[in-house]
Amino acid sequence: MDRIHATPTEGMSYSPGEPQYFNRGMLDGELERVFDICHGCRLCFNLCPSFPALFKFVDGHEGDVRRLTQPETDRVIDTCYQCKLCYIKCPYTPDDGHPFQLDFPRLMQRAKAVRVRKTGLALRERLLGMPDFLGKLASLAPRLANWANRWAPNRLLLEKFLGIHRRKILPDFHGETFQAWFEKNRARYGLNGDNGKVFFFPTCFVNYNNPEVGKAAIEVFSRNDLTVHCDYRQCCGMPALDGGDVEQASKLARRNVQQMLPYVRKGYRVLAVNPTCSMMMRKEYPKLLDSDEAQELADAVMDPNEYLDQLRRDGRLDTNFRSTPGKIAYHVPCHLRAQNIGYRSRDMMRAIGGETKIEIVTECCGHDGTWAMKTEYFELSLQSGQKAFAAMTADDEALMVTDCPLAAIQFEQATGKAPLHPLQVLARAYEPDGFPTQVVKDGDG
Repeated sequence: MDRIHATPTEGMSYSPGEPQYFNRGMLDGELERVFDICHGCRLCFNLCPSFPALFKFVDGHEGDVRRLTQPETDRVIDTCYQCKLCYIKCPYTPDDGHPFQLDFPRLMQRAKAVRVRKTGLALRERLLGMPDFLGKLASLAPRLANWANRWAPNRLLLEKFLGIHRRKILPDFHGETFQAWFEKNRARYGLNGDNGKVFFFPTCFVNYNNPEVGKAAIEVFSRNDLTVHCDYRQCCGMPALDGGDVEQASKLARRNVQQMLPYVRKGYRVLAVNPTCSMMMRKEYPKLLDSDEAQELADAVMDPNEYLDQLRRDGRLDTNFRSTPGKIAYHVPCHLRAQNIGYRSRDMMRAIGGETKIEIVTECCGHDGTWAMKTEYFELSLQSGQKAFAAMTADDEALMVTDCPLAAIQFEQATGKAPLHPLQVLARAYEPDGFPTQVVKDGDG
């Protein structure tokens, strides 16, 4: 039997615009090649459930990846929740310039897309890939929507017919979206300063589910005399891409590029408050759209604290902080680490000074997009996050903080405590009245 070569096959593709991307035979050749490399390397043995499953299955076939059954291959694909940590750890990636050109997360993403093209998009994946539709609908009657999301009989129906686990904490909806609040309040914040120009992308989650994070961002931007434009129109497209709906993800990406690029060309930086969304725009848009315009936008995207830390290092940040959060357990989201920008949120919170002391938690919490919501992966997601949960709760007095709003839900699910966003920490530090105790919800965990 011919051995499997580690160098790319002619079917290697990480961009949907390439003709070989949706070719099933070419995909299978790449799966064999990459699985064989990963099985021999095993550097990612302690990351997501994909790798233990892969190693177990291949070992069961005496090391021959070509003998994997389709259900075994599907298990490896479906337990990859796109945290990107394996790409950070892998020495064989395109970013490293290695001849293997190995990108395990994008290959798993491609495999889902090929499957969806053949079998169609399941109802659950279709709905979870449409956060704007769900947000707009729920915002018409948010109390009813939130009650339904907590009512046990309804949760049983969601589990039976949609595959959303009955115990999964679902985010609240608000009658007033962040964009609506911004339109009403922009004048009183005087967002026409001369210290920098930013296009603020609040993301679908902040717009519909957690507007308080967006409000904190505006407080901080206003303190630092920035010109701020915000005009939320559509999701970044990651939920659709995560479900294998490449066509919908590309459509949303194209619309965002068309909307934001004119501002980029006027000198604005695009600040996406959710690490998943900033990673999507930076890393995935150029692959999805394969255009100079997508790359031009990608080059202008930043995390808000990355931008603020740049102001700090340039001596242009308002450092008149009036209270301190004390001890902080800060979770660095996987998708922020994947952008290779350093720990800028940590650096910004350190700048508060006083009694501020930060312990960093880098383990994955296991939520990862919509993966933790699904009936078949809910328990596994909590198992995957055990190290992160333990580290975040090691000190009962520490304030729990994370940049990722979905990670915040996962921590609340596991610990009963709802973490703050670093921008909320900064906004409160500008005020003299300190930091309230974190909210603990009865019955959660």
